[in-house]
Amino acid sequence: MSAADKAGKKAAEKTGKPGSLTLGPVLFNWPAETWRDFHFRIADEASVDSVHLGEVVCSKRQPFFEKYLAEVIERLTAAGKEVVLSSLALVMTERERQDVSALAEVAGMLVEANDVSVAAALAGRPFVIGPYVNVYNEGSLGYLAGLGAVRACLPAELPAATIAILARQASVEIELQAFGRLPLAMSARCYHARSRNLHKDGCQYVCGDEPDGMEVDTMDGKPFLTVNGTQTMSYHYLDLLPEIGALRRLGVDRFRLWPQSCDMVAVAELFRGVLDGRLDGAEADARLAELLPNVAFANGYIHGRPGNALVDEGLATG
Repeated sequence: MSAADKAGKKAAEKTGKPGSLTLGPVLFNWPAETWRDFHFRIADEASVDSVHLGEVVCSKRQPFFEKYLAEVIERLTAAGKEVVLSSLALVMTERERQDVSALAEVAGMLVEANDVSVAAALAGRPFVIGPYVNVYNEGSLGYLAGLGAVRACLPAELPAATIAILARQASVEIELQAFGRLPLAMSARCYHARSRNLHKDGCQYVCGDEPDGMEVDTMDGKPFLTVNGTQTMSYHYLDLLPEIGALRRLGVDRFRLWPQSCDMVAVAELFRGVLDGRLDGAEADARLAELLPNVAFANGYIHGRPGNALVDEGLATG
């Protein structure tokens, strides 16, 4: 175990809080039964503390899994996991505004606001700020905390130095995205439908053809981004396993894993092992590479580099 990881473990033991793991909402258009069974397994086997449910990308997908939502919530809650309901990231239609109003009325559960209009609807009750809301400074974070935010999952592009500044304020829990394809941008247009010469209103749900998104290459054939319906995502999978110890010492409370069509139970176990001090970050990183041999990883943003870079050095926080 490295000196940095030993220091992180010592700090965690002193506070009694090794850090928490969050499983984000499924961002892709998975078959409803696949979505249900995935969360059943998470409930029974995964070492995560919180699980987010809900449609974030496209409201047209929501009815497919909604019939299973109550039993998934019951299964997760019975397993001792906190359930958070995630909102859409782009609210445009009257129907979607009505869904936001209904979400704001749900009692007894935290709701994640992925659009500032949702944060406004949730004002006065505890809620979570999602990574789609641009929180880049203490002023923004303080304002949202004043509305009732108790936790904030920060945007992926923030470097460690900025995260350290935000984490020093203690009014909300700080969560970072730590694994999986990163959500980068949303659009009113559906890229997936356009790629099949279909209109958005008649998309035929072609986004379901790729369970981890449709990969996009540059003009010279290099993989660059991923399309998921109306969403642009990274091609690379984020991997912050080697940085977990340093980020904990900066004051980061939680780490979010984005669901992919891989063994997410095994992925969660690696992150849990590092948080608990049972695994060295480098060792866990090597095991992750073995678990996903065909995946390209990146961690550039946290190091202040381009997001698709893979940086093998300590974090610069000054």
